[in-house]
Amino acid sequence: MKNETIAANDFKVEEMLKALGIDKMNYGASTGTKWIKTSGEVIESFSPADGQLIASVQQATTDDYEHIIKTSQEAFATWRMIPAPKRGEIVRQMGDALREYKEPLGRLVSFEMGKIYQEGLGEVQEMIDICDFAVGLSRQLYGLTMHSERSRHRMYEQYHPLGTIGVISAFNFPVAVWAWNAMLAMVCGDVVVWKPSSKVPLCAVATHKIIQKVLAANNVPEGVLNLIIASSKHVGDNFLADKRVPLISVTGSTRVGRRAGKIVGERLGRSLLELGGNNAIIISEKADFDLALRAVVFGAVGTAGQRCTSTRRLIIHESIYDQFTQKVKAAYEHIRIGHPLDSKTLVGPLIDNGAVKDFTNAIEAARKEGGKVLFGGEVLSGDGFESGNYVVPCIIEAENHYHIVQEETFAPILYLMKYATMEEAIAQQNDVPQGLSSSIFTRDLQEAEAFLSHEGSDCGIANVNIGTSGAEIGGAFGGEKDTGGGRESGSDAWKVYMRRQTNTINYSKELPLAQGIQFDI
Repeated sequence: MKNETIAANDFKVEEMLKALGIDKMNYGASTGTKWIKTSGEVIESFSPADGQLIASVQQATTDDYEHIIKTSQEAFATWRMIPAPKRGEIVRQMGDALREYKEPLGRLVSFEMGKIYQEGLGEVQEMIDICDFAVGLSRQLYGLTMHSERSRHRMYEQYHPLGTIGVISAFNFPVAVWAWNAMLAMVCGDVVVWKPSSKVPLCAVATHKIIQKVLAANNVPEGVLNLIIASSKHVGDNFLADKRVPLISVTGSTRVGRRAGKIVGERLGRSLLELGGNNAIIISEKADFDLALRAVVFGAVGTAGQRCTSTRRLIIHESIYDQFTQKVKAAYEHIRIGHPLDSKTLVGPLIDNGAVKDFTNAIEAARKEGGKVLFGGEVLSGDGFESGNYVVPCIIEAENHYHIVQEETFAPILYLMKYATMEEAIAQQNDVPQGLSSSIFTRDLQEAEAFLSHEGSDCGIANVNIGTSGAEIGGAFGGEKDTGGGRESGSDAWKVYMRRQTNTINYSKELPLAQGIQFDI
């Protein structure tokens, strides 16, 4: 498990920061085309890879927040009247700008968050892909026409821009989640206020510096895309409770989502919640083992288990349990742990020491409930692991009813359990509070269809012969139960960013009432 990487300079960190315009000290608020000279507390961003101070951000204050909200409202009055295809053209240019900066931004995502370099590049590619999707969407904001029961009446529905959209993103996808929301909101005619995780502020600063050039070149009104990096005492519950923000999109834990949903709900606002997952893969005795193994390992250890779609539970048919378990253990033995910018690394660090503590606490809790550690679980130190954020991915033999198995631990822990019948496997898959992503590996058509049926997986995402993580942007992303019920990205997820209106036009010379009601005066 030795980390043979040397120093951050070997990974072109200074060149990356220069290319992205990241200074030693950066302002923490922007109205898209202008940066605000913030004066709040300084937040320092350290890389989880080596503990190095990357750069600092001067956070925003309550006054900065008020300025941004007012500016966004003024911008909305103008932006909503620009034809959607023209809004889409600006989004297209943003996609091109992200293509130009894909390498340095992907490198920064890797260095500041800790995911491996290939995943950092993949996250920026998600941004590019959602830009492409949004460009096409800008010409497809369809309504419906319905037949009226009244003669010479036309009835239809249409969608209008909603207003200022608040986006609160988590550390594990420091740029892609913002793009999922912002690009769709833009073509829908909305404006956006983004509050990123304080654990990865530089990724947000870099993203806004990239798009600033596009906004300025197209004379986009100040306030269409806004950034605010601030502590919760300045931008917290007041953001959630603000009636000037009709929709708040929150990505985070179920605990955070419950609080956000309650505050937004009390003012009858809208909340788009993308919360925790406790995702399982069912391994049938009829599965392609090699295919399943690759999916399991990537799903469980990719991003060091810090994806909401990470594979947490493996439900294996009892007849192949020992055989497949040995394959998983053997694969884990060859996983290279190291600096995320090292091209040979497959597992980088956890985000911080708090996450490491959650990892070790969960393993201890599983042991106390009767779980058996089959592999890993150690915290690494020395030889390039000095930051203390590196762990060996853990495999635990467990039972689905264990309290710790019912929870989401945001770390690379994989719980293994057996099943006898497909009905039992699906019941175990569904018997957790969360309902985000799920998967089955089988070559049996009946098993696959049962898994996807009304009595199958209760998750928002259900896959066959594909793992739980790595969703494409073309499909609506989100889950049920404690995952919050939100949907982002593809399909018709755009509708949440708009207000729906039913219209009826009477082009007759009479005034017939619906349902044939007579009301003569």
